[in-house]
Amino acid sequence: MSIARNGASIWESDISFALLATLGVLAVHACAGFPALSNAGGDNDNLLRLVEVRDLLAGQGWFDLHQYRMGLEGGFVIHWSRLVDAPIAAIVLAVSSLTGNMALAENVARVAWPALLFCLTMVFIIRAARSFAGDRAVLPAVVVGAAALYFMGIFAPGALDHHNAQLMLTVTSLSFLLDAPVYRPAALLAGLCSALTLAVGMETAPYVATIGVCLAMLFAFDATGERIIAMDFGLGFAGVSALVFVTTIPMQAWGQAQCDAFSTVQFVVAVLAGTGLAAIASIEAAGSSRGRRLLSLALLGIVLGAVVLSVFPQCLSAPYAGLDSRLKALWLDNIDEAQSLFQLVARDPGELAARYATPLVAIVLMALRLVRGGWRRQDSLVAVLLAVAFLVSVWQVRGSTFSIALAVIPLSAWIAKWRRRAETSPSRGSVLRMAAAWLVSVNAIWSGAAGAASAAFETGAKITRDAGADPSCQAKATFAALGRLPDTTVLAVSNLGSPILAYSGHRVFAGPYHRNAGGDLLAFDAFLGSDAQARSIVRDHHVGLVALCRGNPENQLFAFAAPDGFLAGLMRGSVPEWLEPVAETRGASLELYRVRPNG
Repeated sequence: MSIARNGASIWESDISFALLATLGVLAVHACAGFPALSNAGGDNDNLLRLVEVRDLLAGQGWFDLHQYRMGLEGGFVIHWSRLVDAPIAAIVLAVSSLTGNMALAENVARVAWPALLFCLTMVFIIRAARSFAGDRAVLPAVVVGAAALYFMGIFAPGALDHHNAQLMLTVTSLSFLLDAPVYRPAALLAGLCSALTLAVGMETAPYVATIGVCLAMLFAFDATGERIIAMDFGLGFAGVSALVFVTTIPMQAWGQAQCDAFSTVQFVVAVLAGTGLAAIASIEAAGSSRGRRLLSLALLGIVLGAVVLSVFPQCLSAPYAGLDSRLKALWLDNIDEAQSLFQLVARDPGELAARYATPLVAIVLMALRLVRGGWRRQDSLVAVLLAVAFLVSVWQVRGSTFSIALAVIPLSAWIAKWRRRAETSPSRGSVLRMAAAWLVSVNAIWSGAAGAASAAFETGAKITRDAGADPSCQAKATFAALGRLPDTTVLAVSNLGSPILAYSGHRVFAGPYHRNAGGDLLAFDAFLGSDAQARSIVRDHHVGLVALCRGNPENQLFAFAAPDGFLAGLMRGSVPEWLEPVAETRGASLELYRVRPNG
């Protein structure tokens, strides 16, 4: 009974620390006036998620993932999951029912949902640090973890995109696995979280696979301690994957393989892998010796590989292998989060410290643990997952959100070690080392130092802008004039696609989504082609308005790519006779041009 009470009190303590960190971060955002609620900062995904939630609440079917107001006529099917839409919609529905104010309800959801995910992520970062390095690691985990999550930006108010949910589920899965030897339900819950994070989006497939392989190897080399953990994880992973499949995929699509979203591909692989691991762990003949366990696991791997190779070979190609070359050159290659480390070195070297410094320090710390001996199962789980996350971040910058968060665990252990030494053997050297460990572990310090260095060596005149200016057309107020005009189809670049949908009732062709290739290419043809080509597209697709944001980088890129094209001419002030400027938008950040009736 006392052990159970002690466990409950530890949970209460960890939750209390996480709540304090969450309230502190919310206070910072509140003091700033929650700016992200009126300016999404160019994040199309957060706004399109809000549009999806609105459509769901307005009666669009649970299984219908079409975005009807974006793309060619009829829209396109987005690759996201209703698992994220549902809780956001529930918050909006509950608050609107109480207040009768839908706008207020949306704002509450835009603050509450990322705050809830921040809090949950903090709870399990704290618990992972405690499991990894003891009670002394808790305070460092609170401080370093909260700072890391805050400066990532993916938990800020308005952050409705799924990356924050995926990070929370991945950290939670790791935390449960660290607790699994002493808490029986933990492995089952870890399998549940791993299945959910995979169902939310394929970006986490490397982390889910890494967790599965780690558990399989731990079981192979230590059957006594890991047998039940492997069995429970496998059952939880397979069971929840099956549940997600039947509740989020319509029956008529059960035979359709989608490589970029949870579908029959991921379902088959997850169920085979999960049940296979559980079977090997539970059948005596398969797991009676290390050799048999390794052989059984190898056979399971061969079966999984054979299934994918023979039934779903298309999913073995590169994620964007089939993307049109123009989309790759003018869209994909210019997405910030899709850049590699090497591209970042060339484009923004100051960002390297913010993205890679603390994960690299954490990897060095784990390597030193390995060299010095005393390696534990906790070290295997944390080190391998951190290393994979770092490799993913080298391939695409977006992976750094996972590596930065996972780095908090070994960094907290490092600080805890020097805290203990400073307390037990106080000296100037031990105190200075402890202070250095704190400073090196806080991601924001690296980011600030890099920014200061960049500013110090920056040459040329600094550009100052009016605080209320919105040259890139990211603020809600910028789209007010557009929202007042009768609904029609708007020809605009993809960066403006989601804001137009979120802030008005219009529809658009372009949006920064690989499944919307048809709509994006149509916009390319109109903007990069001649006035005559643009006029033909406008006429054939019943376009009513053309939107121009001179300060948006995408407009500038298009004008540079096709200096004789329709968009470049419009930016120079050459308005064709089939367009007329909307008077109230003259000189505004977002200029609108109405297609003349005979245009």
